[in-house]
Amino acid sequence: MLENTLNGQTLDIVSENVQKLKALFPEIVSEDKIDFEKLQAVLGEYIENDNERYNFTWNGKGRALRLSQTPSTGTLRPCKEESKEWDTTQNLYIEGDNLEVLKLLQKTYHNKIKMIYIDPPYNTGKDFVYPDDYKDNLDNYLRITGQKSEDGSRISTNSETSGRYHTNWLNMIYPRLRLARNLLSDDGVIFVSIDEHELSNLRFILFEIFGEDNWIADIVWQGGSKNDEQFFAISHEYILILSKKRYDLAFNGGRWEEPKEGIKDIYEAFDRIKIENPNNYQKQTQALKSWYSSLPKEHPSKEHSHYSWVDERGIYFPDNLSGPRFGQYRYDVIHPITGKICKEPSRGWVYPEKVMIKKIEEGIIHFGIDEKTVPCRKTYLKDHETKRPRSVIYKDGRAASGVVTSLLSQPKVFTNPKDHEVLGRLINLCVSENDIILDGFAGSSSTAHAVMQLNAEDSGNRKFIMIQLPEACGEETEAAKAGYKNICEIGKERIRRAGDKIKAELVEKQSAQQTMLDDGQTTDPESLDIGFKVFKLDSSNLKKWNPDYDNLEASLEGMVSNYVDGRSELDVVYEIMLKYGIDLTFPVEEYDFSGKKVYSIGFGALVICLDNDITTPLAQDIVKLKNELTPETMRVVFKDNGFINDAAKTNIKENLRQSGIDEFVTV
Repeated sequence: MLENTLNGQTLDIVSENVQKLKALFPEIVSEDKIDFEKLQAVLGEYIENDNERYNFTWNGKGRALRLSQTPSTGTLRPCKEESKEWDTTQNLYIEGDNLEVLKLLQKTYHNKIKMIYIDPPYNTGKDFVYPDDYKDNLDNYLRITGQKSEDGSRISTNSETSGRYHTNWLNMIYPRLRLARNLLSDDGVIFVSIDEHELSNLRFILFEIFGEDNWIADIVWQGGSKNDEQFFAISHEYILILSKKRYDLAFNGGRWEEPKEGIKDIYEAFDRIKIENPNNYQKQTQALKSWYSSLPKEHPSKEHSHYSWVDERGIYFPDNLSGPRFGQYRYDVIHPITGKICKEPSRGWVYPEKVMIKKIEEGIIHFGIDEKTVPCRKTYLKDHETKRPRSVIYKDGRAASGVVTSLLSQPKVFTNPKDHEVLGRLINLCVSENDIILDGFAGSSSTAHAVMQLNAEDSGNRKFIMIQLPEACGEETEAAKAGYKNICEIGKERIRRAGDKIKAELVEKQSAQQTMLDDGQTTDPESLDIGFKVFKLDSSNLKKWNPDYDNLEASLEGMVSNYVDGRSELDVVYEIMLKYGIDLTFPVEEYDFSGKKVYSIGFGALVICLDNDITTPLAQDIVKLKNELTPETMRVVFKDNGFINDAAKTNIKENLRQSGIDEFVTV
């Protein structure tokens, strides 16, 4: 059995990378240190020594790099009262500086996130910049958010008159992107929204962190115009897309671009009928024909493409059959219903008569209601529909503001939210039904809204992690007037209301139409996860992991009580889970063994007892629990000073070892 003392730090990224380097090149290790000269020799011609080599740098880049590598001693404290469906949900909403939060998630979600979407501050001279403190970013965050009484650095605007205008932004985004990459799975992908102010700088940073070979695309998102530029009204933003490992990435199929005006209703009608009658083609066809009956029966040649029809091969568009020049082919074509000669194109037919006869027999010539309409060839949507996503999105941003206004019943509570429908399309490109999506700058929680909507549509089990700094709403803002203290309150309320609305619409739709999925199974509204667990960034709950360096004597004396004032036992349980890398959505079950509270996480994978005066019989109760739950592995955690005496600690450890417990841990 392994005996271990858990420390309060997150994953040491540098140490992890060094171990990987040692595994690749064992010959470079000398007395457990990296021999840099040997490493250079091993790498040979792959070493760049030219001082004028191509690179991208700025003042503070080295410190920003070290900041991303410095372990955090913070924790995430559970907040049940602000959560929704705490006991069953697999979604997370985390309040805190995303730099520290991303560090805290390294053990739990390393290489597990399928998609990351971030919408960082655009550095327009109005947006705030996260003021990272290179000495102690967690302490800085606590001061900024008013959790420490001393006045610290304030969040402020980053004016273009500042000599460090771009530098400040670069130092903010660089460490966060480095940490984000660690969380992506090998087939994962990151989407980053940005405008023209930092587009070029962002691309350089992403190429450095992810590798230029992993670039996928720069999407142009065309929305409403901004009239704040002197010469042009800027009407677009960008989404930069990069993969973790390009050749592991597989985009899902499906139409990407907006349907062209004139056939949008056809798409929507066909999709609706397909969902309602997935296994009954005749009903689909009949319903579509009925729907099309309201369309004109005669189509002038120039308008053929404005209408579409359906047959056993799918949706098609009547296309021009006339020849490329006058006198091409001239012959009579008989209408199959009236038996009369059809009207001929002015330029003759495009096909020879034998070819035309064969195509009529194959059913790929479209006839009008009578011979007065020129026949057309059938051009099928499935043969011409784009197979790759387009690099331009057309969606007016004002629609997203309307959604938030409608949900929160208050206008202008959140300015410039991202469109959840567009985000849903991004998610559909690369995310399967059970994957995790992380949004590091959650804002109004458009990404969470998109995830829930998609799950309702296809019965998926996608999970979201939202991270947002609790930036205060200014006193004069509409949000503050509506009662919202900070952005997090807006985001959480949107998730609550959007989830309820999505579920209610699903219930109503199923009740009225008996909606079915493509596989014939009904979407169960009760299985839809519209909940989320709220966690808040804070300093460690344990005094020995959170010493007061300005008053060490008092700090050491206070460690007798173990916990920081105001912290609960459950706070400590989740901190232990976090530091061990156990999913925060795992169920936490409580047991009472002879008056001692025991927590079981992950069905016995982790067992925690933080009580005092622990005696030997407790070990037998834990062994019984192990036999009942039969986990593959079990580690047991106790408070270091919780045993009644040293003999009890020794006996408990021995009893657990003999019963096959894998790890004995003290905190």
